[in-house]
Amino acid sequence: MFNEQEPNLITSAKSGKIVVDGYPFQIEIFRMETEDLWTLEVVDHHNTSHVWDDQFVSDTDARDLAVKTISTEGATAFIHGNNVVPFPKI
Repeated sequence: MFNEQEPNLITSAKSGKIVVDGYPFQIEIFRMETEDLWTLEVVDHHNTSHVWDDQFVSDTDARDLAVKTISTEGATAFIHGNNVVPFPKI
């Protein structure tokens, strides 16, 4: 029986928590061990996940864009923005 093992998920040391306008955000930067590009996810204080469609060459690029976006847009605009797509109801 052939048992192919799933690749490990690598979490960047650049991941972490920031607070903007009094609101906490968790920045998660990760990639599969077999991939070179990084994925960026930001979780707001409502535990809503915001995942970027684009991937990043470096974890530093991903973190810099997350911090810039949250700071530029403002925490409340980010949280209440129209960038959340609800799951379809079954």
